[in-house]
Amino acid sequence: MRSGPRFSPLTIAAMLLSALVAMPLIAIIVIALTGGSVGWQHLLVNVLPRSGEQTLLLLAMTGAFTTIVGVTTAWLVTMFDFPFRRLLSFALVLPLAIPSYLAAYAFGEFLDFAGPVQSGLRALLGYQTIRDYWFPDIRSLGGAVLVLGSVLYPYIYLSARAAFGLQGRFATDAARTLGVGPLRLFLSVQLPMARPAIIIGFALVMMETLNDIGAVEYLGVHTLTFTIYETWLNRGNLAGAAQIAACLVFIVAALIVIERRARRQQRFAAGKATTMHQRAARVKLAPMKACLASLACTLPFLSGFAVPVLVLGSYALKRLDSITDPKLFKALLHSFEVSIPVGLLTLLGGFLLAYAQRERPAWPTRFAVRLGSLGYGIPGTVLAIGVLIPLAGLDNAVDGLMRADLGISTGLLLSGTAFAIIYAHGVRFMTLAEGTVDAGFQKLSPHLDMASRTLGRTRLQTLLGVLLPNIRPAAITASLLVFIESLKELPATMMLRPFNFNTLATLVYESASRARVQDAALPALVIIAAGLVPVVFVSSALDTDAQKRGS
Repeated sequence: MRSGPRFSPLTIAAMLLSALVAMPLIAIIVIALTGGSVGWQHLLVNVLPRSGEQTLLLLAMTGAFTTIVGVTTAWLVTMFDFPFRRLLSFALVLPLAIPSYLAAYAFGEFLDFAGPVQSGLRALLGYQTIRDYWFPDIRSLGGAVLVLGSVLYPYIYLSARAAFGLQGRFATDAARTLGVGPLRLFLSVQLPMARPAIIIGFALVMMETLNDIGAVEYLGVHTLTFTIYETWLNRGNLAGAAQIAACLVFIVAALIVIERRARRQQRFAAGKATTMHQRAARVKLAPMKACLASLACTLPFLSGFAVPVLVLGSYALKRLDSITDPKLFKALLHSFEVSIPVGLLTLLGGFLLAYAQRERPAWPTRFAVRLGSLGYGIPGTVLAIGVLIPLAGLDNAVDGLMRADLGISTGLLLSGTAFAIIYAHGVRFMTLAEGTVDAGFQKLSPHLDMASRTLGRTRLQTLLGVLLPNIRPAAITASLLVFIESLKELPATMMLRPFNFNTLATLVYESASRARVQDAALPALVIIAAGLVPVVFVSSALDTDAQKRGS
């Protein structure tokens, strides 16, 4: 632990940055509390019961779906040997590259009356109209669970796979010598040991489900997140939207607490697992069981990645002429205008928080880092309200002063520009940058700093000449991850964008909301292609780590 005052300039800078990140949340709570009891009564009677029920059902069903699929597939590819195991272990991560709203549009076209599934069913069985047979409606709560579960299960798959990989040979071999079969071994030994990691993935799935707006709107599910959007923009009730947002903030806070407690437990479990020198050898399955295992790992990949890519790809081939469309080029430029500054600013902010925690690991710094990491769990619709309120207040104050002193109107300097989107994205993805940079610092021993200082270098010289070169890969990774996440972000962008300002995400949303999914296919594929970059990186890192452990 570094000596010196707790409130050093570095700590104060970290606390100021965290206050800037937390300002939207504070604004939401203030507006919710000052919105009046009449608004609360209307929400409690007419809005929250239905939206709350839909939200809780969606969370529970999506959580169950993703947990079953993610844990089962992770267990199979880690513990057993079957055909195409290595290929499938990589393919199971690919659905992370598909934003949920793109998956919803693709599933809507794939399972629609005129889609290939129902068309093939009618041709095969001789049906003529929809009245001749029954087919489940994709635009329903069940359809939303299928869509969201298909693209979000990799969060649990990745965390569970890493946990199973850390479980050493001794635990499994000891259970097998007692005559325990594979299924009982999984339920009584392996699953309890992996539970903290699974809870981390589960919490992330819940946060992403709460954040979604494009998929649930398209599929006709009125969640609290969609209700915020509808209350604010369609009904013009900002105070009511802020009150609903405050309810969501408390739900997210509970999820963050659960995730952090699980993360502490996982650190303990991982530390113990490292003493179990080598993980157990994979069990070679019998031919029939091997085929079933391959099928079980193939279906999630087909549902979460292959179907959306094939549907959107087939439409894009029919719209290749739109590649020269000025709207597409303009949306791409706008996406870069937002995502590049967000990537750079969050990298600087994340570096400040991570470095402050390394240099001054006292409680003020830890508190600042915790406060600065709240944004990731907050849905984009909630952040949009929290960002708009203080920025609009600042714009109005400046405009009032300029009118009074100079007789000119400045208009909307911040809230009516791309700055509002950049601010919201920065708040949401700050923790992603900080976590990646901090992981890079964790790999550097504190003795490295001490050795540099004993050689006569100042703290600044140590930072520039020793630490920065060593964490350059982590810094590049952080900025790349944030850039791509910002490129895909829909809710906050949709609610804060200026007039006639489209990014790739909002261009896709506009086309799909007008039942023109074919026109949205080309920009959708650009988003998916960008999303594949971090997915391939994560999967490759996981495979490399598994090979080092001898798996």
